[in-house]
This record gives sequence, structure tokens and C-alpha cells, in this order.
Amino acid sequence: MIIHVMDLEDGDVLLTDMFNKYGLLVLSSGTVLTGESVSRLLQHQLDNVDIVPRSVKPEDTTHPFHANYSKWKDNYLEAVQSAEAVFEMARATGTIDGDFVQSGFLTLSDSFEGKNDIAFMLLTLNQNDDYTYRHSIQVGMICYYLAKWLGKSEAECRSVGTAGYLHDIGKTKTPIELLTKPGSLTEEEFKIIKEHTSEGFSLISESIGNTEWALTALQHHERLDGSGYPYGLKGNEIHQMSRIVTIADIYSAMITPAPYRKSRDLLNVLRELHHMSFGKLDPHITQVFIRNMLPNMIGKEVTLNNGETGKIVLTNPTDVFNPLIQIEDHFVDLAQMSHLWIVHFVTDEIA
Repeated sequence: MIIHVMDLEDGDVLLTDMFNKYGLLVLSSGTVLTGESVSRLLQHQLDNVDIVPRSVKPEDTTHPFHANYSKWKDNYLEAVQSAEAVFEMARATGTIDGDFVQSGFLTLSDSFEGKNDIAFMLLTLNQNDDYTYRHSIQVGMICYYLAKWLGKSEAECRSVGTAGYLHDIGKTKTPIELLTKPGSLTEEEFKIIKEHTSEGFSLISESIGNTEWALTALQHHERLDGSGYPYGLKGNEIHQMSRIVTIADIYSAMITPAPYRKSRDLLNVLRELHHMSFGKLDPHITQVFIRNMLPNMIGKEVTLNNGETGKIVLTNPTDVFNPLIQIEDHFVDLAQMSHLWIVHFVTDEIA
């Protein structure tokens, strides 16, 4: 039974030995898998494992996320309200309540357990919430998962997630009319917008005192090639947590509509992140993100450029952006069809 590592459950038993790309044994057949085992597999970039078939259970055609969506949505709406309170407190008083921040985000992160399909989760979030709050929550969610995919401990995942949640807190010092401006910003307006990084650093440093969270607020617009802001940092000058938050920030910003831009298609966003990993973004973290997002595409309905609609049935490890598509009773391998490509995903509507 071949399964993606993020779908493993405690108690699953490994059917075959697992070796890394250097031929070194990572886990032996017969190993009873735990959360620690999953972290070890992820650290060695092993995505799929062969396990002893689980006990046969009655077939359940309900999407695993649909089944508990109502409860998760309640937690999400609570997190939106919490984020609004955090931002408004910072705007009004110039301070942040660290305990309130953590309780607000951790309420949502507690509901992540067993839900690996983050792409689906983000695509079905309410798009009518205030962009700043929604974006902060989404970045926090992505950071939590990305840290998990990188093999971080649960405590580290929550810390990285909280850093993502707070990365734009400095925008509480930015005039609201600039944040909601529908058109292009002038050079002077963009200069003011960019100050949110240093403002966020000061807010977190003075209110909470967490250096890593403060650095992510300061550095999440830096790029490895020195083309970012506010300081044009390069390479190792950028903290690893900041590198994680940067990828989550870019991804969320691209797939989410804002007052000044339209959202972009999920697969095209992943493709652009791939291009950015050659110079601007941390290549290892970016590839881990893409590699773990793509398996979640299996089963999703897509529309091709010729107007046909089909379902992704298999991702191609050698050409990750061109999966195998089933259209009615036949299959189309996009890796072999250069004239065909995915235009967009068909997102389910959930009440």
C-alpha cells in the first residue's frame, strides 16, 4: 500500500526498507511508524512509503476535509476575529499581547490535525474577510505545514506558524487608505508601505521579545540575491524562519484576491515559486513546499486550455507541473502533450 508520508497514521507498519538518495538506510521494514518516523522520512526527502495494508474499512466517499469542515470553519472564523483584535490593539495602543496572539493562532492550529490538504483548505476559505487578517492567518497556516514538511518538531511548527501569523503586524502603522488603495501605488506610497517591516520588528521586539518572530517581520521581503527590502540582505544573512515565512507570504498573496490585484491560479503560482527558487528564494524550502503541495492535487478537477474538464489522477515526479489527467473514459498525460496545459482548478463550493 503506497501512501504519501503526510497521510501516515500512528501505528502504520513499514512494508519495505526505506533508503535515502545516498543509499543509506533510514527506516527498516516492520517499523511501527510514529510522528517521529514521519519527521525522519521528511528530513531525508522521502515522500511516499509502502506500508502494510490497513484493516479494511467501509468505503467512505466523503472528502476527509468536507467531513469536519463545519468545525474547522468555526475555528477559522474565530481566528479571523482574533487576528482582527490583535491588529486593532496594535493599531490603537502600539503593543501586542503575546498570550492572546498564541491562543488565537493555536486554536486554529489545533484543528489542523489530520488535515493535510492545505491547498484545498486555502481555496475554500471565505474570500470576503478583510484581506489583512485573512492573509495573516493563511500565511500562519502555510508556515505551520511547511515547517512540518521540513521535519520540524510540533513546538517549532507552532512557533514558525505564529511568526507567519504576525509577519505583517507592522501594517498597523501603515495608513489604511494605502492598504486598501485599488490602483497602483506611487513611488512615495510604496516607500511608506515598505516601512511595515521595520515597524513589525519594533512591535514584536518591544511587546513580546521573541527575536525570531521579530526578524521574520523585518526580513520577509528580503531575497537571497539581495533584491529585497528593507536592507537588501543576501544568502545566509537571512534567517531560516524568515525564508519559510517569505515563501508562505508570496504563495498566499498570489492565490488570494486583494484590493489592488486579482488572485492567480494555484498551479501557475507553484510554477512561479519554482522559478523564483533559482536565486531569490531558498531552493530547498521552496522545493519541499512544491513537492508536498502537488500530491494534494490528486483528485482535483481542472480545466484545460482546450476547454475540457478532467481530474488529476497522478503527478509526474519528473515533470511535476504536468500531471496525468482523466477526462471521462480516457487519460491525458500533459507531459507528453505540449499543446495542452491546466488553465485553472475547479474549486468546490462548500456551505
